[in-house]
Amino acid sequence: MKSQSKVHLPSKWKVTMMLADFAQSINGKLYIMGGGWSITGPQPCPSAIAIKIEVPWNDSNRQHTLKVELLDADHHPVLVPTPAGNAPLVIAANFEVGRPPGTLAGSSLDIPVAFNIGAVPLEPGKRFVWRLTINDKTEDEWHIAFSTRPSAPMTPTTPMP
Repeated sequence: MKSQSKVHLPSKWKVTMMLADFAQSINGKLYIMGGGWSITGPQPCPSAIAIKIEVPWNDSNRQHTLKVELLDADHHPVLVPTPAGNAPLVIAANFEVGRPPGTLAGSSLDIPVAFNIGAVPLEPGKRFVWRLTINDKTEDEWHIAFSTRPSAPMTPTTPMP
């Protein structure tokens, strides 16, 4: 009697997120410059979010939505200035990952994503979180937190005699 091998089909999406100064996704790879920080500011500076998503086999060849939103320490949306007034900072996209020829059945399929963000004015001395949502669902580990440095204390000037 021949033994039949079962193909393990992972059903859980896996996500790795990193903050960086700059990131690109090219030909299925992430290129990250100045990555791995969790403290910035206090002055606004450009940044990036690098994300590697492992899509389960059964969820490949389908359209998916993702959303990355900036939240404060209380998980409220952070409002940033826009031409139309203050609005939550949200990045949304659609994606689909196919099954390349020769891929072993049951394999997770990677999709690298990079979002570069201009200088965003954030309150100094505070904690923030980028939260990822895929298909309107999120997991506890699908976020990355960072803090802004406090503003430099004002030093009194001594009058010249």
